[in-house]
Amino acid sequence: MNDAHLHLVVNHLPIITPIIGLLVMIGGFISKSEAVKRTAYFIFVLSAFAAMPAMATGEGAEEIVETFGVDHHIIHEHEEMAETLATLCYILGAIGIVGLWASFKNKSFKTIIAIAALVFSAGVGYFGYLTGTSGGEISHAEIRSDFKVEKHEEHHEEE
Repeated sequence: MNDAHLHLVVNHLPIITPIIGLLVMIGGFISKSEAVKRTAYFIFVLSAFAAMPAMATGEGAEEIVETFGVDHHIIHEHEEMAETLATLCYILGAIGIVGLWASFKNKSFKTIIAIAALVFSAGVGYFGYLTGTSGGEISHAEIRSDFKVEKHEEHHEEE
């Protein structure tokens, strides 16, 4: 398994975990269950840890993909977005730790933390979508906005 393959294996987690945490947190609000909200907080912490291997494998993946002749601008754009996503995941993880602490200590502001985590995770999820799309554009020209479909018509000669 080379660095590009390893990057493809781990890079989906920091994109998916904030969305899963968001859905679990919504479930916690609907069910009015502090235990479900704590599960969401744990998932948010997991998203911070998931960002680490994705970032650690990105440079090696870049070295390999550059040999394919991919425009460096596309790779750089993805790299910048990935760095921002990782930072957002780290912040979300910190919110998750504070949320767990506030929940277990039954602090009066625990609901405010839960709402903040809910809103922030939605933003992180959306940014994850954008980052994933920019990464997909590296190897999948068909999803790029400048992609043009060329129609190939078959010409049959009449005998």
